[in-house]
Amino acid sequence: MPDRTFDVIVIGAGPTGENAADYAVRAGMSAALVEAERFGGECSFWACIPSKTLLRTGHALAAARRLPGVTAELDPSAVLARRDAFTHDWDDSSQADWVRAAEIAPIRGHGRLAGPRTVQVDGPDGGLLRARHAVVVATGSVPVRPPIPGLEAVRAWGSREATSAKEVPGRLGVLGGGVVGAEMAQAFTRLGSHVVLLHRGPRLLPSAEPMAGERVAAAFRAEGIDLRLEQGLDEVFPGRDGSILLRVGAETIEVDELLVATGRRPNTADVGLASVGLEPGGQLTVDESGLVAGVDGEWLYAAGDVTGRAPVTHQGKYAARIVAAAIASRSIGEPLDAGAWGEHAATADHAAVPQVVFTDPEVAFVGRTERRARDDRIRVRAIELELAVAGAFLQADDYAGAAKIVVDVDREVLVGATFVGQDVAEMLQAATIAVAGEVPLARLWHAVPAFPTMSEVWLRLLETYRFS
Repeated sequence: MPDRTFDVIVIGAGPTGENAADYAVRAGMSAALVEAERFGGECSFWACIPSKTLLRTGHALAAARRLPGVTAELDPSAVLARRDAFTHDWDDSSQADWVRAAEIAPIRGHGRLAGPRTVQVDGPDGGLLRARHAVVVATGSVPVRPPIPGLEAVRAWGSREATSAKEVPGRLGVLGGGVVGAEMAQAFTRLGSHVVLLHRGPRLLPSAEPMAGERVAAAFRAEGIDLRLEQGLDEVFPGRDGSILLRVGAETIEVDELLVATGRRPNTADVGLASVGLEPGGQLTVDESGLVAGVDGEWLYAAGDVTGRAPVTHQGKYAARIVAAAIASRSIGEPLDAGAWGEHAATADHAAVPQVVFTDPEVAFVGRTERRARDDRIRVRAIELELAVAGAFLQADDYAGAAKIVVDVDREVLVGATFVGQDVAEMLQAATIAVAGEVPLARLWHAVPAFPTMSEVWLRLLETYRFS
């Protein structure tokens, strides 16, 4: 491929990179999108989409069984086939077609920085690319493997292997009680695996409110998941006939597959950071517009997991839109609106990150937890209630759920909200608007929830704050 010049070059074609390139083109700039694996990235092929597809059928069946008169059963092979359909059997042709249709130049190959405004691509479309205005690093994150004796000597799944599995193992070990570990433990339990989940911490989902992890743990135990909190994995070694043996204290557990879900780190080890004076391997520190610190010339940007700010897909896409707008404005000498909640400031990364854990019960939360708000020296009052409203009881017999809001009492605005229960994820956007918009509670009092829906819990929360 001959040398080529673009206004913007984006390294990494997951949802974050796609958004950065797309919005640059919408702003009248030319853009190249460089991808070493598949256009669409981790989210489309190994994370968000296949994992939620694996979960969905089991959740729908469990929800149906909470109503009288349902006798449906689950066919694991059909679930795996549906997952394959959503990933197009891991063929990214349609994603590459979208890139071209968006007037972005798709570049296949491994891209790395090779000096200011320069990207070297090794692969099918190899060559030197030059950027007139900016390079954006959007290479996501990769799994972290803990230093457990014997782990490197056995076959172990990461999140990719779990979401692309061709068969349901009879016995699955899961190491880690964060989002990936919790979601995949329940997905495979409902597909027919016997699952043991090991987590060193005292509760699942440590980034959420304590009541969230506690309720998910109770549901897991009721479902037959062998949940071991405050227990780590001491050693791993091969068993007979391809099995894997896990030593946990004095006990040895035999499994057919082991999923290691102990976190992720920014994928920056091989993107050429040393060529521009940065240390490889760590997260890229950025300002609110996504401009990377420590590089002269206002040309290097980063968005998504590589920044370590808010490592979820939708926040990466949000940051990418901010980055593209900032690049476009700087390219024509236009001043940036980079103050809080400005056009060129990713303020939501700090104050209003929404997240859903697609377990059953679902966990949906946004903004600060009560503990984080207090750590940030905000004077808060927290209200926590059972999700006991007519809409919930219509949704499922014996509905079990909870809701919590965290209120800044000096400004009387929400700084955080959490919902736990079947089908609560669809209530999250209302909470996100309230937190991001800093809507006064006095005004929220006039946002009347429809009856009979689960959103009526908003009224109960506000009543409790006002009258107790």
